[in-house]
Amino acid sequence: MTWLLAVANLRVRRRFCYLTPMSPTFTLSALAVLLVFGLIIYFIFRPKRLPPLPAFRAEWRNTLLKYVSFYQKLEPADRQRFEARMQSFLQGVKLTGIETEIGEQDRAFIAASAIIPTFGFPRWNQYPKLEQVLLYKTHFRWGDFATEGNDRRVAGMVGGGFLNGKLLLSRPSLHRGFKVEGPDNTGIHEFTHLLDKADGETDGIPDYFLENDHLIPWVEMIRKESIAIAKGDSKIDSYALTNQAEFFAVAAEYFFNQPYKLNRDHPILFSLLERVFQQDMNNDGKIG
Repeated sequence: MTWLLAVANLRVRRRFCYLTPMSPTFTLSALAVLLVFGLIIYFIFRPKRLPPLPAFRAEWRNTLLKYVSFYQKLEPADRQRFEARMQSFLQGVKLTGIETEIGEQDRAFIAASAIIPTFGFPRWNQYPKLEQVLLYKTHFRWGDFATEGNDRRVAGMVGGGFLNGKLLLSRPSLHRGFKVEGPDNTGIHEFTHLLDKADGETDGIPDYFLENDHLIPWVEMIRKESIAIAKGDSKIDSYALTNQAEFFAVAAEYFFNQPYKLNRDHPILFSLLERVFQQDMNNDGKIG
């Protein structure tokens, strides 16, 4: 009887040893679990497969040469760089027309709006988390995004909530920003909001791009300029008084559309914006 118990105990031990962390079976099982887990993580976080790089169309270049003053002022080598960055943008971001079809001029204006504010950042290839631009046939209404009826005042916005990862633009406003001379440019305005959001908050404080010793002057400049706008003593559009984020976006429109006028009328603001965007917009050979 004692002998039988000893044999049974040995068999139990042998069976138990297959379950210990040191056993080959346990090791293979653990590796299999890690492999499956790794595959799941890979498929969740793997880089998005991009479509082929689009060829740069003649219609885009014609649009840039006719309507986009920023592009017109570039040297040939910088024009090529600008065009290459437009191609990369259009490769990674989907453009969708809402109650309208996307035309080649639309593509050129949207891509130019995206590239102009980031052109001073050589390693900036994409706006974080931007997946799609929705182009509406006209202004749309806040809340239900209707393009018919009253109270359609929205010309553009950065999407949130169920529209996260999307940027919305009105076609008339997008085109007007390039075709009508003036400081306004809805496309640049909305893409500036995306840049502002790069540090995690859309607050009008571009601390992701501005050196620390210029942040306090930036905030103080906003305060003084807001007072001047309220008194009617500023060339900056009064929409800048909405909040600091809108001030930054409105100032960026002016900076890129009419840099020499902004430099003449608001030299401190102009100098700080040169530092923010890392671009020499008055061709004096220095930034800021």
